[in-house]
Amino acid sequence: MTSSASSRGLTAASWGPGRLDLFWVDDDRVLWHRAFDGGAWADSESLGGPVASGPAVTAWAVGELEVFAIRDDGGLWNRYWDRTYWHPWESLGGELDPSETPAASSWGADRLDVYARGRDGRIWHRWWDGSRWVPWERLVGDGSGSASR
Repeated sequence: MTSSASSRGLTAASWGPGRLDLFWVDDDRVLWHRAFDGGAWADSESLGGPVASGPAVTAWAVGELEVFAIRDDGGLWNRYWDRTYWHPWESLGGELDPSETPAASSWGADRLDVYARGRDGRIWHRWWDGSRWVPWERLVGDGSGSASR
């Protein structure tokens, strides 16, 4: 299967009016992207792989996207679009559960947050502060829904 969605998820983001970007992982564990802009869908494009998790995506400014996925090694990997091209995969490390899909958000230009469940069952967080990726932090809780520290 070349570019159809699989059980590894489908996610979307928008960086402006009339723009929609879809991401999914196919059965060959390749990440795909397709954009809608100005009333028409562009062709699907491969962003490579292999990835083990479903994708998470966020837009952090007009024309700026970041997509994340966990690989088999438990590391979080990302690619970003800078209005011109997709930059190569970059490892953000971690000891994450590859069967879980991460979550991503942005609350302003140059601020990105990504969350993922670790192999230890806990929720981990890493963020871009405008100049660097801040090291992983464990969030409150034990990953089971309880609020223990």
